[in-house]
Amino acid sequence: MPPEYVRVPFANDNLFAIHHENSSKSGVTDLDLDYLLATGIFATGWGALDLSGFQPGDSVAIFGAGPVGLMAVYSAILRGASRVFLIDGDRQRLSIAEGLGAMPIDLTHAEPISKILRQEPDGVLRSVDCVEIEAATKLHLTEDKVLQNMTAITKDGGGIGRVGTFKTTSNSSSTSPWQFLLPNIQLAVSGFFKKDPQVRSGAIDSALIAPKLIEMISKGKARPSFIVSSIINVNEAPQFYERASQHLETKVVIKFP
Repeated sequence: MPPEYVRVPFANDNLFAIHHENSSKSGVTDLDLDYLLATGIFATGWGALDLSGFQPGDSVAIFGAGPVGLMAVYSAILRGASRVFLIDGDRQRLSIAEGLGAMPIDLTHAEPISKILRQEPDGVLRSVDCVEIEAATKLHLTEDKVLQNMTAITKDGGGIGRVGTFKTTSNSSSTSPWQFLLPNIQLAVSGFFKKDPQVRSGAIDSALIAPKLIEMISKGKARPSFIVSSIINVNEAPQFYERASQHLETKVVIKFP
């Protein structure tokens, strides 16, 4: 059989040389996976905190328990957050975050603003949007609920970081709790005038962050591979795309022959 190829546009943008002497030739090790994630979701979760202006000792609320949201939780704990909240409706992923040391808030059973403000009366110093591209029919929420909630729970003069991406969806069969993912932001400016938050959003350049994460991994200070739920062969990809869409996987890695 002739060799098969996959063209990955801009692949060189997040490829880094790694000196990994203990890599197994017979299989994928946890350390291999740690390095693999350093230029992807780990860097994005770390960078999401940077957008919010995060500093060690800050309290932070993270919206969205997908792979990037869980990496933002992990990054906040590694970086010395005083308290981390994770808001989502997926109980299994919330449980993972709780195991890391975060306080989970289940959107299907709790209203996040009041629950967070009971713990942090003045609000958290940082809020991060990691919701990503999803659709929802489960909860009846308004268009810009994430940003509204972040504004409500962020301390006056605090920071808001956004790496979540939104799209218009209709007639979705998704069971995700996010029903407000629209491409345009509509928010009362008076809320920003009153609270004066720093708001930053955008794509994360892993080239600026990954070298630091690779060094942390090499020194045993970070092990992001806990998020990998399955390692599969490429012919299993359709099945696991479906499993991922049903939130039966946290992160899937494809191993090519």
